[in-house]
Amino acid sequence: MQATTLLPRTSDLFTQGLEQQAGAALLRFGAARPRPTDRISWSGDGAVAWLDAPRGHVWSVGEPTAAAGLLLRAAHQLPDTVREFTGPRGTEELLGRHLPVTDQVPWIFRWTLDEPSVHPAEERVVTLDETHHDELLAFLSEHSPEYSTGPGSADVSLWAGIRDADGRLLACGALSSLRDNGAPLMASVATDAAQRGQGLGAALTSWLTRYAVRRYGFCTLWQLADNAPADRLYTRLGYRNEDPCVAARINGR
Repeated sequence: MQATTLLPRTSDLFTQGLEQQAGAALLRFGAARPRPTDRISWSGDGAVAWLDAPRGHVWSVGEPTAAAGLLLRAAHQLPDTVREFTGPRGTEELLGRHLPVTDQVPWIFRWTLDEPSVHPAEERVVTLDETHHDELLAFLSEHSPEYSTGPGSADVSLWAGIRDADGRLLACGALSSLRDNGAPLMASVATDAAQRGQGLGAALTSWLTRYAVRRYGFCTLWQLADNAPADRLYTRLGYRNEDPCVAARINGR
């Protein structure tokens, strides 16, 4: 089957003012900075969608019915490219009426423009470099095996950690970037299972947020929707919770 594509229409992403509305932070932070001229996008009826071509991933923002329609259009126009998507909650069910949708994962895209209050344990945070990659990999594999970003990733600009008095790593986290545009993204925050409940993760998260806000003016992160402890922590740190999303695969692609 021959794929049919529209000419890139990047400007369509920004003609509705949608990026300024609540629930559209993923568009504002994920696509609006910068605006590459070769990005393939779709828009209309209160939603927009854009293609992350290397991953075969379509991102969408807006009203769920309209977003599902754009995702369906993208899948039909680029059948050999589109394999997965992220959209507003509800798009997976609507799109699933027309295409086989699997592996749904509810997420929340969260962001802040403000530095959090200083956590008392932030003074224990240290930066880590490439000489610590093996240690970080072993730590993440043991304490957070489903980590999102690993040591050595080109997307990571900074690793940070907290150690005990003997130098043993107790917590770690990364400042990565949104794949689409390089916006700062906190990722792979993990704490030694035996040390949880002592505020180490909170201190590290607070430190990374402050670092990003001072350097870039904001920080973003992805939170699993059913992670109640993380939800409470990120709320205390001032992260907005306006963008409930769902990620899923289009089966067979």
